[in-house]
Amino acid sequence: MADADPRITLDYNNCMADAAGDEHLLAESDFDGIADQAGEVAQLIADQRKAGALPYLDLPYKADQVKRIHEYVNENGDQFDDVVVLGIGGSALGTIAVHAACKGLTYNLLPRDARGGPRLFVVDNVDPAHVAAVLDLVDLRRALVVVISKSGETAETMAQFLICRDLLRAQLGADYVRHVVIITDRKEGPLRPVAKRELFEPFDVPDGVGGRFSVLSPVGLLPLAMVGVNIDRLLQGAAAMDQRCRETDFRRNPAFMSGAIQYLYYLKGKPLSVMMPYSQALRDVADWYRQLWAESLGKIRKENGREVFVGPTPIKALGVTDQHSQVQLYREGPNDKIFTLIAVKDFGRDVPIPPADNPKDSFGYLGGNTLRELMDAERRATTWALTKSRRPNVTVALPRVDEHTVGQLLYMLEVQTSFTGEMLRINPYDQPGVEDGKRATFALMGREGYECLRAEIESQQPDPKYVI
Repeated sequence: MADADPRITLDYNNCMADAAGDEHLLAESDFDGIADQAGEVAQLIADQRKAGALPYLDLPYKADQVKRIHEYVNENGDQFDDVVVLGIGGSALGTIAVHAACKGLTYNLLPRDARGGPRLFVVDNVDPAHVAAVLDLVDLRRALVVVISKSGETAETMAQFLICRDLLRAQLGADYVRHVVIITDRKEGPLRPVAKRELFEPFDVPDGVGGRFSVLSPVGLLPLAMVGVNIDRLLQGAAAMDQRCRETDFRRNPAFMSGAIQYLYYLKGKPLSVMMPYSQALRDVADWYRQLWAESLGKIRKENGREVFVGPTPIKALGVTDQHSQVQLYREGPNDKIFTLIAVKDFGRDVPIPPADNPKDSFGYLGGNTLRELMDAERRATTWALTKSRRPNVTVALPRVDEHTVGQLLYMLEVQTSFTGEMLRINPYDQPGVEDGKRATFALMGREGYECLRAEIESQQPDPKYVI
């Protein structure tokens, strides 16, 4: 029988040395050296939470929000064959990650009675071929379109919305309004009055919760609940990790300790952070983590009147696939990386490997084992090989992949990001570096008030001598 409350664990043995001074490994004295700073950061995070400045930390406890989502799903879930999410970045990646983990990558290929819910399509790009292909596949007359933009000004999402709304109006007439849900800022932005005017069902992006921290809000919970993910267990897992993350001693707090390791290796000249799940179901968690880490920690810090460019670079990999595409670099290339491997004990299913016709065949040793055993051997072999090459690595182990453990994992990584950002002395919650690109897109697409910027951009013609 599965544990009722399974804990994920953090194993950092392969980062540790017996004594200080090793540039590739850590000693207890390294942690002692940051203990005061880590204690101050832990207290700062606790104070910020108490003051209401970190509302993402309290998302696992929003009972009213969850009740309303359940009421909507119970009333409407059977009416739709497909859920189409229009969103990008933090409005999409968390939903993709949790759905893949909890429902599997082949979910949409199953018949309805095997799925138990609608198919899910997260349209997180404006590539016209991709958008058109999804719209060709989906019957909008039997689809729920979930539009997610906190600001209501996300160009990509708003373009998708205009396209889908036009098609829905043409196919359904006045009845189209029940096929649209809007998830946006509670008070501000252009989507809120649109929802009110057109009578779309509205849900809120909670105040103060940035997109990359929003998966445990209606941004992720509504579409996930619509396709049968147990959001109660997801939130229970996050709440269980929250209890562990309230520990102020960073050595006993898995999120803080993981963040401390990342921070120390950043100072040691290892600015690349590789996440490598040994689980196909967790593949997209690495993609979600990549945005969380990059957008939170890549910042300019002012120091003595000069700019310091800060930020570890996240890299996603997949075990065992990328043993055959990236591990050669990881072992023999620059030793500038810290690795986080994700292990799974129980995959829920297993496949036996039958004996070879001739036991003396070079692959005969595989017979009598299972794919779970092979997967685990591959992971252990990689950690051994990385460690042998003095490449520091930690392992986050999940007893199994389900809503509860995934909730723990996501919450731990979010808190780890807050901790590491504060250790780096930057603001991990803003993203000023993306604003110029947004403004330039507005200008090039003809938005009123951006004419001067458009003229500036269009005046920058490429020099033909540098085009071949």
